[in-house]
Amino acid sequence: MCADYAAYLRGLVDLSTLRPLRVVVDAGNGMAGYTVPEVLGGLSCDVVPMYFELDGTFPNHEANPLNPANLVDLQKRVVVEGADIGLAFDGDADRCFVVDERGEPVSPSAITALVAVRELARSPGDIVIHNLITSRAVPEIVTEHGGTPVRTRVGHSFIKQVMAETGAVFGGEHSAHYYFRDFWRADSGMLAALHVLAALGEADGPLSALMADYERYAASGEVNSTVADAPAKIAEIKERYGAGEGVRTDEVDGLTVELPGGSWFNLRPSNTEPLLRLNVEGPDHAAMMALRDEVLAIVRA
Repeated sequence: MCADYAAYLRGLVDLSTLRPLRVVVDAGNGMAGYTVPEVLGGLSCDVVPMYFELDGTFPNHEANPLNPANLVDLQKRVVVEGADIGLAFDGDADRCFVVDERGEPVSPSAITALVAVRELARSPGDIVIHNLITSRAVPEIVTEHGGTPVRTRVGHSFIKQVMAETGAVFGGEHSAHYYFRDFWRADSGMLAALHVLAALGEADGPLSALMADYERYAASGEVNSTVADAPAKIAEIKERYGAGEGVRTDEVDGLTVELPGGSWFNLRPSNTEPLLRLNVEGPDHAAMMALRDEVLAIVRA
C-alpha cells in the first residue's frame, strides 16, 4: 500500500531533472518515518534520517515543527551534514517545514508561493487559496504568474470548503498545511516536499537563493497575548488605527489592518483560549518590529 502511495505522489511532480541532493529528514518519530523511505527511495536523494522510529511517546521532541524549538535538532544537523535541505514533518506528516542549507527555516508562505507557481505552470490561470495571515507576497506572486488568488479565514476547514467551492488547484497556510486538488483537496506535507525538492533540483544555486525570490517581506510570526476581554481589545485597536488616512480594515477573521507604506497586521481571538493572536508583516524588519511592538503595547496594556 505504501508503495502505491509513493508512486501516486511521484506521479504528480516532475522529478525528471532532480539532481543529487543531500536531504536531512526529521520525522519526529511520526508517520514520515514510515513513508519517507518509500517516497524518496529510488530518487537521487541522499537521505539522512532523524527520528524515523515510530514512537507515539515522541521521545526526542514534540512532533510539531510549528514550534521553533522542535526544529533546532534539524537545523543543527543540516549544517553538520553539509546538506542541501532539511525537512521536518509533524506526527501524521500532513505538514512539512523546510530548512535551507544554512540551517535557516523557510517561511511556509514562501513555500506556498513556490508550489503555487509550479501548480500554475501545470494548470495555467487557475485559482490558488491562501489564508489571510500568509504573506502578501503569495497573492502578488500568484497574480504575476497568471493565477487568481482567493483569500480565506485561518483554518483547514475553511480552506477545504473554499477549495471545494472554487475548484482551486492548490492552497497553502502559514502553518505549513498545503492542499492539492490532485490529492483529493487534502493537505499533504510529502507532496509539498516533493515540489520543493524538484524546484531545488532544477536550480543551479542553493535553496536560500531559490527562496529569496519568494521572501519579499518581513513577518513577525504569530504572537499570543492573554487578555481578559478579547472583543474589547480588538475594538480598541480598530478605533486606534481604523480612521487613519489611507488605512483599510476588514473583519473576515478578527481584525486585519492595512497601513500606507505596505505594513499590515491581523489580530484575531483564539477559539479555545483567552488569547489574541497577532501577525504582522512589513516591507522590512525594522518597520515590522516597530508596528508589532506598537500593537502589542495596546493589546497588553
